[in-house]
Amino acid sequence: MLDGLAEYGYWGLLLASLLAATVLPFSSEVVFATLIAAGLDIWQCIFVATLGNAAGGATCYYLGQIGKTEWLEKWFRIKPERIDQVIRWLHGKGGVMGFFGFLPAVGDAILVALGFMRANVLLVMSTMTLGKFLRYLLIAFGTEGMLSLF
Repeated sequence: MLDGLAEYGYWGLLLASLLAATVLPFSSEVVFATLIAAGLDIWQCIFVATLGNAAGGATCYYLGQIGKTEWLEKWFRIKPERIDQVIRWLHGKGGVMGFFGFLPAVGDAILVALGFMRANVLLVMSTMTLGKFLRYLLIAFGTEGMLSLF
């Protein structure tokens, strides 16, 4: 579904990466790799994808900060037990765990739990953005390396 967003270039990538970082089940890698393969600037793709993904991750943090676990369960199918489990795991580790917000499946739950715990927002956003940047950096140069084989 999101691969059609590649037609919109950087704007499509921004939207795809934003949606992919929310609790909604999307992925931005196809759009990202498609744009790199199409010859768009690799660094602009990394920047735009990181920006969109960080904005989406911030929505997860702020959803957790609102603290309405019934909303998370009803609309996003995140069970309160899952949030409690992640909170117990995060206890004592702090906002630096926002770095792992890029991980599939558990990254969203980590960011929601950090918001629920009221972890330091500046630290969470900084480490989360760094993690997302490094992820896109690896994907970008991995994609470029794969394309050079053909």
